[in-house]
Amino acid sequence: MIWLSSRKPWMDAKAGGVPVTPRYGKVVEINALWYNALIVISNLAYSYGEDGTYFKKIAEKTKASFIQSFWNEDKQCLYDVIRLDFKDDRVRPNQILAISLTNAVIENEKAEKIVQKVWEELYTDFGLRSLSPKSDEYKGIYIGEQYTRDSAYHQGTAWAWLSGHFITAYIRAFGKKSLHDKRVQGFIEPFKDHIKDACIGSISEIFDGDKPYIPRGCISQAWSVGEILRAYVEDILGGL
Repeated sequence: MIWLSSRKPWMDAKAGGVPVTPRYGKVVEINALWYNALIVISNLAYSYGEDGTYFKKIAEKTKASFIQSFWNEDKQCLYDVIRLDFKDDRVRPNQILAISLTNAVIENEKAEKIVQKVWEELYTDFGLRSLSPKSDEYKGIYIGEQYTRDSAYHQGTAWAWLSGHFITAYIRAFGKKSLHDKRVQGFIEPFKDHIKDACIGSISEIFDGDKPYIPRGCISQAWSVGEILRAYVEDILGGL
């Protein structure tokens, strides 16, 4: 698996020059992306008449190691970061990429359990919380001066772009039959109201993790818009 030596995956906020979420070591979404990339490279090799076996074997080893290393039996979800004798069991949304990427490293029963955990602790109408409210470090409101806001940026604030990955993961975990569930049909509805708020016709970067989920940060964020549109077209409309 991939070991990240720096402390700057996507959760890269600093408060007073100090990383708020120093995620280094074997980071869950980085290794999910690594597995996905290995499968892509293997498939590309085959499509060009080359032998993709080498990359496929590495992918198989990566998948086995990923499941063995990251699965948290106590919480029935994935660890966020692991290194040597340390395993970060704080429930964060990064694990959803292990299911939502084109080549998912987690499938079947474990995928269902992860999605259920994320639904119970991280889901909001406008994105996934960056940290579970059950954590002592959780901050549900993104407001105040720079230091206070930076401290909350990835410690509870909900990110809209993660809704797209959650929708994909949910449908993959529970199957296409879930497309007819009221829950799935309701994933997009709050955003239809939101585009009349903040920046008209667009989607904000972040929202408070606590109700009423006030929009914060950038009032028109490309990856928020892109992920909601992608999931709606590919997974909801495309699955019906």
